[in-house]
Amino acid sequence: MVKKIRSLRFPFVAPTWPSSLSRPAPKRNVGLDYDTAWARRYPARLVRAIFTDFISSPLVRTIAPTTVTGADSLTPLHGPVIFAANHNSHADTAVLLSAIPLHLRHKVVVAAASDFFFDTTTKATVMSLILGAIPIERSKVNRRSALTALELLDQGWSVIIYPEGGRSPDGWMHDFKGGAAYLSVRSHAPVVPVFIDGTARVLPKSPLAEGDAPGGSGSESRRGGRLVRHPVTITFGRPLRPGPNDDARRFGPLIEEAVSRLGREVASDYWQARRSPSPELTHGPQATAWRRSWARPPAIKVSERIPRDSWPTSSR
Repeated sequence: MVKKIRSLRFPFVAPTWPSSLSRPAPKRNVGLDYDTAWARRYPARLVRAIFTDFISSPLVRTIAPTTVTGADSLTPLHGPVIFAANHNSHADTAVLLSAIPLHLRHKVVVAAASDFFFDTTTKATVMSLILGAIPIERSKVNRRSALTALELLDQGWSVIIYPEGGRSPDGWMHDFKGGAAYLSVRSHAPVVPVFIDGTARVLPKSPLAEGDAPGGSGSESRRGGRLVRHPVTITFGRPLRPGPNDDARRFGPLIEEAVSRLGREVASDYWQARRSPSPELTHGPQATAWRRSWARPPAIKVSERIPRDSWPTSSR
């Protein structure tokens, strides 16, 4: 019987491949080609909500005790919203999701690097399920990535985006790219500036020499750092909206300045951040890598964190 089956020819069996031709690699639906639509259907959303509220958030409170400031400015918002934050650690997204108010938290997608989080099917599936991640091209404003994000904003989904394009290599803020501004100008969704402080101590970025870099603007190491308990601060600013004559090039610097101003508030106070808008408080000194690393604020213990009252934040 087996011999009879083997004697059959196409189309009853797979065709043979000419030995003189190299066989192409099978197509893998990863990277920008990975379809995340399934992760926004009700069953996946329910799993993600349970994971965020009952697993991720308690872990964040234990490992990264978070002080949240300015969340009251999000109360009148009902989505869609673009959250534009600085990026220091892979812990940023979990900490930020746990800080976003409940009325916005469960309809949020995270713009994630396609070359890092979507390079394998397993990783892409996990990131889509537990974070609601969507793949984007981080080295430039990619039309395909932008259209996906715009469609989701049009459907009422909020988007978390890290305009730096990748984790900071030295713990300081770096120049923003235009993705958040472009999405806001095109969709008319407000941008909420967010400054995240302390996560670089919780889950630091490994030196590039210790892992493989997939490329892109983030220069990400494949190896993760070691989890360390450290206090974290999340500061939300008031929503920014592009003016009638604003384009992405004009609106982008306003978003970066708003995030930087929140960082100066964390490093000093509300009034000092406006009286002395020194970029060194957030972007570090213009010096060599070792000098910038040395100038970073030292790590602190959770018990040594100084509580503070919330203060107002100015709108544009």
